[in-house]
Amino acid sequence: MLKYSGKSVYKGVAMGKVLVFNKEEDVVKREKIEDTDAEIARLADAIVKSQKQLQDLYEKAVKEVGEASAAIFEVHQMMMEDEDYIEAIHNMIRSESINAEFAVATTGDNFSEMFAAMDDDYMKARSADVKDISNRIVRNLLGKEADDNNQSEPVIIVADDLSPSETVQMDKDKILAFATVHGSTNSHTAILARMMNIPALIGVPMNLSEIQSGMVAIVDGVKAEITFDPSSEECLSAMNRIKEQEVQAKLLETLKGKDNVTKSGRHINLYANIGSVSDVGYVLENDAGGVGLFRSEFLYLGREDFPTEEEQFQAYKQVAQTMAEKKVIIRTLDIGADKQVDYFEMGKEENPAMGYRAIRICLKQKDIFKTQLRALLRATIYGNISIMYPMITSVSEVEQIYEIVDEVKNELQSAGVAYKEPEQGIMIETPAAVMVSDELAKMVDFFSIGTNDLTQYTLAIDRQNEKLCDFYDSHHPAILKMIQMVVDNAHKEGKWAGICGELGADTELTETFVEMGLDELSVAPSMILKLRQIIREMD
Repeated sequence: MLKYSGKSVYKGVAMGKVLVFNKEEDVVKREKIEDTDAEIARLADAIVKSQKQLQDLYEKAVKEVGEASAAIFEVHQMMMEDEDYIEAIHNMIRSESINAEFAVATTGDNFSEMFAAMDDDYMKARSADVKDISNRIVRNLLGKEADDNNQSEPVIIVADDLSPSETVQMDKDKILAFATVHGSTNSHTAILARMMNIPALIGVPMNLSEIQSGMVAIVDGVKAEITFDPSSEECLSAMNRIKEQEVQAKLLETLKGKDNVTKSGRHINLYANIGSVSDVGYVLENDAGGVGLFRSEFLYLGREDFPTEEEQFQAYKQVAQTMAEKKVIIRTLDIGADKQVDYFEMGKEENPAMGYRAIRICLKQKDIFKTQLRALLRATIYGNISIMYPMITSVSEVEQIYEIVDEVKNELQSAGVAYKEPEQGIMIETPAAVMVSDELAKMVDFFSIGTNDLTQYTLAIDRQNEKLCDFYDSHHPAILKMIQMVVDNAHKEGKWAGICGELGADTELTETFVEMGLDELSVAPSMILKLRQIIREMD
C-alpha cells in the first residue's frame, strides 16, 4: 500500500483503477537479432494494431469534436503506409540485424529531423506527426497500452502534470478523479475537476515509476490523500463515503427548477463556465441559467493549425441552439500565459502571464480576431449570444475592438450574411481595468470579473507557481474592495456585473457577493445547485 498527501482542489471521494498519464517517451534499446524476417513480421503486426487504434480514435473524435478536427488521425494512418518510411525501417532491420523497436525509433527521429529542416510549413508540421506515429508503433512492439485514454471504464488519472491541451482531449466521461505531482489550485486540471464535480489533488509527491496503470486507488479530496492498493477496510470506508456523496447530490437535485432568490427577494443569476461544446451537457444537467463563460480558446488547443471560421461557427451555433434562448457569453480568444499553442509561434517570453496574450494578440493579429468575430456574429441568429473581451486595461483597447467589430459587420452586410446585434462586455481582470471601470462602464453592456488573473496581478503572484500557493490569498481585502468598486461603477451606468473566475464558486463568499450587489455568478456547473441552496437560505 502507498499513501501520499497533497493539496485538494475539489473535495469528495473516488475509488477505481489508475491510469498513469506518462508523457515520457519510451526508452528503446538496440538489440542484435538473428531472424530478421520474424522481426519484420512483428513490425507488420504492430502497424496493423496501430492503424486500428488510429481508426478508433478517428471515429471517437468525429463524434466529439467533428470531422475537421478528427482528420489528424486519418493523416497519421496514411503516414504509416508511406513507402519511404516503411522501407527505411525494413532496410535498417535487415542490414544491421537489429530489433524493430530500435529501427522504428531511429527512423522516426531521422524523418522528424528531415521534415523539421524543410522550408515548407506544411512539411515542418509533419515532423511532430512522424514522431507520434513512431512512438505509437514502438509502444505496440513493446506490448504497452497506447496513451489514448481510450479505456472502457472510468479511471483515476495520475500524472506529473497536465497541460490545457492534454486535458481538453480527454474523454471526460471516463475520469473519476485527478492526482498530479505538480500543478496549482488555479491550473486547468483543477478547473476541469471542479467543472466535472470530481475529486482532484495537486502537489502529490508520488514516484510515478512505482505506480502502474490498473492499480486500484482511493482519492480523498477531503483529507487531501491518495491511497494506492488500499486495504479491504479502506475500500469499504470509501464506498460508504461515496454513497453519502450520492445521497447529498440527490438532495441538491430537488433544487432544480427553483429560483436563485434570497428570502428577502434578491435574485442572482447563476451561470456556468465551460470549455467546449460537449460541456453543455453539464450546464443543462446542473440547471444553470445560462453560460457565463465559454472559453473559446479551447477550440484552438490540441490541434496543429488555426480552427477555420466554419469550425468555430458550428461550435458557437451548437452551443447557442442547445441552450435555446438562455444567455451564452462567449469569451474571445485568450491564448498565452499558461495556454501555449505552438502554431501561434509567439516565441519564448520571460513572463508570459504579463506578456503577449488574449486581446493583445487579437489587436495585433487582426486576421485571427476577425475570423473569430465573423463566426461569432454569424452564430448570433441561432440563440442569445453575448461577446466578451478578455485582459482589457484601457478605454483605447475597447475603442480598437469596436472598430474591428464594425469592419466585420460591414463585411457581413456586404456579403448578405445575417447576424443580430449581440451584447458586448469585457472581463475585469487587471487592476488597471478596475481603476477605470467608471469610464469603461459607459462603453460596454456588462462586466465579468475574472478573479483568477485579478488576484495574481493585484498580489504580484504567479497563480501557476506551486511554490506560491500559500501566499495566493483570493480573500485578500484588496480583491474584495476591487470587486465592490467594479459593481458600483457598473450599476451607476445601469450595467450588470458578475464574476466568472473561480472565486465565484467559493461558498465562504457567496453571501458577501450577494450583499455586494453582484448580479451574476458564473461557476463550474457542479457548483450551481450548491450556490442556489446558499442563496435561497439567505435572509
